Amino acid sequence: MRTKGYLGSLRERLGQIPSLSQQTVSASIWFHAVSVGEVLAAVPLIEEVRKRTPATPVFLSTTTMAGRSTAEKRLAGLADGIFFAPLDFVWAIRRVLRRLRPSVMVILETEIWPNLFREAKRIGCGLAIVNGRISDRAAGRYRRFAPLFSTVLELCDTILTQSDEMSARFEAAGASRERIHLGGNLKYDAPPAAIAEDSAALAFVRANRARPLWIAASTSADEHVEEEEFVIAAQKYLAGWRLLLAPRKPERFDAVAARLAQSGLRWTRRSALNDPGADVLLLDSIGELSGLFSYASVVFMGGTLADRGGHNILEPAICGKPLVTGPHMENFREIACDFEQRRAVMRIERGDQLGGAIVAAAADTELGERARAAAQANRGASRRAADAVLALYESNYPCERRAQPAHALLWMLSCLWRAASAIDRRRKAGHALRLPVPVVSVGNITAGGTGKTPVTMELLRAFHNGNPGMLMRGHGRTVRENVLFLNPGEKISRELTGDEAQLYMRGVGVPIGVGGDRYVVGEELLLASDVRMLFLDDGFQHRQLARDFDLVLIDAMRPFGGGYLLPLGRLREPLNGLARARAFLITRSDEAPNTRAIERMLRRYNKGAPVYRARTIPARWIDAVGNEHEPEGFRGARTLAFCGIGNPHAFWKTLARLGIQPAACVAYDDHHVYSPFEVRRLAQHARDLGVRILLTTAKDVVNLPADYLAIVDELQIWQLEIRTEIEGEEELVRLIRESTLRLR
Repeated sequence: MRTKGYLGSLRERLGQIPSLSQQTVSASIWFHAVSVGEVLAAVPLIEEVRKRTPATPVFLSTTTMAGRSTAEKRLAGLADGIFFAPLDFVWAIRRVLRRLRPSVMVILETEIWPNLFREAKRIGCGLAIVNGRISDRAAGRYRRFAPLFSTVLELCDTILTQSDEMSARFEAAGASRERIHLGGNLKYDAPPAAIAEDSAALAFVRANRARPLWIAASTSADEHVEEEEFVIAAQKYLAGWRLLLAPRKPERFDAVAARLAQSGLRWTRRSALNDPGADVLLLDSIGELSGLFSYASVVFMGGTLADRGGHNILEPAICGKPLVTGPHMENFREIACDFEQRRAVMRIERGDQLGGAIVAAAADTELGERARAAAQANRGASRRAADAVLALYESNYPCERRAQPAHALLWMLSCLWRAASAIDRRRKAGHALRLPVPVVSVGNITAGGTGKTPVTMELLRAFHNGNPGMLMRGHGRTVRENVLFLNPGEKISRELTGDEAQLYMRGVGVPIGVGGDRYVVGEELLLASDVRMLFLDDGFQHRQLARDFDLVLIDAMRPFGGGYLLPLGRLREPLNGLARARAFLITRSDEAPNTRAIERMLRRYNKGAPVYRARTIPARWIDAVGNEHEPEGFRGARTLAFCGIGNPHAFWKTLARLGIQPAACVAYDDHHVYSPFEVRRLAQHARDLGVRILLTTAKDVVNLPADYLAIVDELQIWQLEIRTEIEGEEELVRLIRESTLRLR
């Protein structure tokens, strides 16, 4: 069964994690917890992180089957995805990183995988070890091979350890002292677990409450000791008591059942509960034990008679239960010492002392309360760990790495782009021409949509008293000559202007000049109209025209183009070009949870330019004849959505926020010009789905063929009109006005 289960998980272990883990923004946190103990330690930390940043996607990987099962039960509603960790192969790890795009990776306790650490840092991901511990058995190996471990541990941004002793062990293993910080033990913060009301184990517990119940938790075996032997002997000694026996490992369930069958005790299995009134319940399930501690009179913690280093006593302690352990608590030495100093645990040296210890522990009426007080006195580790994790989250933004061999090929092409574009920028900057009126550029550093059009429209409205005009290249037009649009009522075809110019013509009544050489078309526009200020659309890289103010837009969903230049990524020029910006505007800032990390990245390249934020506000739906709907007007309706914009995910997310769930979403390239055939195919697709309403953007309607209404016939096409809300708009407008007047 174990082999079958492992084989069933092999796909995930090779990096093929579930599709639910696909991210559209680089803003997640990846926690890795090996097995049950680490998963339970992660719960309070993840709860604290979720409380502080609820919109941040959180994912958790485990290594063991039991860890996965526990995570699915304890992290339901907390984690956005749970999966088996990839094997430490570069290609498997890269698959997962491409899916999750994590800003931070958090390792619980001690899992040092060279390729995992290196690949996480290679994409710019923050890396932290929290609840760090190195066991007695492993400490010698780490110390002997410190030169090897140090190269991996030095990749960590921070290491939060459980105790001063653990800090010393990490330093001996090769970690730098400045990276190591005392964080405390997360297990102190773990909340008591709940158990399902219909649980068979709970039915056993409640069957005869008049009799005291003791729990033998996480029992284990080594080459000399099989703890269940002593547990069964103790149960025979404890007249009138009931026992809940929970072996640590599922593969031992059948062996323990065979021992119970030979014991002469009245017993039953949780998986086949045929005698709720039995004296002994074999808990052959995963994830229920912690929820049963509150029903016990005494708890014996296994792994302490066998030489297994002990198991976590904090869960029953938090429930205020008297505790009994054997001599082996090496894995929890600090906790055990603290509990002993507080007289909060009863320790025995031999297994034949177990029955008497259970009776003595039950008779000590204050032992359980001392255990509860000891557990509560050391809480707070989750808060400290969350501080460290979120500090990394707010200061790291990862790049996106493509799969090989595409990455290598596109990387070479991006190097050619870097060299050629640098030469072109230097040449154009050296011959920049200046127009006689202030020029404000609204641009970006990446290819694709960042929301320039609605932002520029908002600024044009803000400066309407200053007689503003627009200069633009006219992306997608089919003619080369310059075109001037001077009167709001004038009709000019999209073929002459491009799609974005049409949006400006319909949205703001300002003179517009369209042409490749924006200095020349600017001169023509100034001669033909009373324009006293010019806005340059998408002009950050148009260095041949001097400008007085560069406003650079950063899309919060894809801020840095994946970290690479075209065609490997979406950067038009290296990020050091951001130094030219006079101000930044993070668009769609409400759709990404880590805008602080974006701002800190901007500060690496430009320390002085102010950073503003903007969000997109759906204004209304409108059709070709002017009928209107409220933004939420199609909530619950059966629809089909399509768009050809730089970031189609932005449109899909807007629909989701409006409560609209299309039957299908169809994306085209940015500035896509629709042919009659494509519109006909879209219409047929809608009919096949039983859809009568097609939803799209204002930009896409401009690119539809003139006779699209006749083509779709009885179907309806509605476009979403949006506006941009800029936080601190008055301050930004004042900054632009003062800068342009001062420079002139």
